[in-house]
Amino acid sequence: MTTRYIDAGVNLTSSQFDEICDDVVVRAKQAGVDNMLLIGSNVADATQSLHFARHYGFVSTAGIHPHNAKDASSDYVAQLCQLLSQPEVVAVGECGLDFNRDFSPRPLQIKVFAEQLSLAQQLNMPVYLHERDAFDSMSTALEQVNIHGVLHCFTGDTTALEFYLNYGLMIGITGWVCDERRGAQLQQLVPLIPDDKLLIETDAPYLLPRTLKPKPKSRRNEPAFVTEVVRQVAMLRGQTVEHVAQISHDNFNRLFMTEVELE
Repeated sequence: MTTRYIDAGVNLTSSQFDEICDDVVVRAKQAGVDNMLLIGSNVADATQSLHFARHYGFVSTAGIHPHNAKDASSDYVAQLCQLLSQPEVVAVGECGLDFNRDFSPRPLQIKVFAEQLSLAQQLNMPVYLHERDAFDSMSTALEQVNIHGVLHCFTGDTTALEFYLNYGLMIGITGWVCDERRGAQLQQLVPLIPDDKLLIETDAPYLLPRTLKPKPKSRRNEPAFVTEVVRQVAMLRGQTVEHVAQISHDNFNRLFMTEVELE
């Protein structure tokens, strides 16, 4: 039986994929990827992600990435609501806090994030969360609401992992775990994630797995390479590739696909 994969986080609207989206999707399907979550990081981006989701038969998100908080319009919540009412849009996000790059002022990031958490709670939809160097403020914000979802591209420490798991979130693991230097801490934590909380994602075109051989000349990550992230995670957890692929598939369906007609 062929191993089936999902990619729980793809930036298919990235300019790096301009003109080659069809080829990227074909390569992913050839690698065994049968579903993807297409990330929307502002209203325009989420609108395009929805278009791709409809075209390719995937699902998508709609939200305001913390980098884009400074550009959010006064009526962005209403615009997100319209997108989130579409059956292919299955999560609020990518939203959260990024105090590493601070592309938007922190108080504004916190405000826009809180508004999206409130929206997710109101709609009873999962959140697709981004947190970089902002654990204290993130945990404070989450404690004000009761939501479910996934911490996308987890790169935190033991304290953060314990908090997110105890809160009930799933944990998204990317090719960051394939980096022997900056992923060293994550490699120690991956075995601690319960089977029912693990999601595998690429965050393509970013975070090309360093362990991938041969590497593409473009140095661009693709959903097809989720197989390498699964391989690395399986090795670290002492599990088979088939098992890790299956639990990620099951968790993805449970979190995002309950209201979607599964083919």
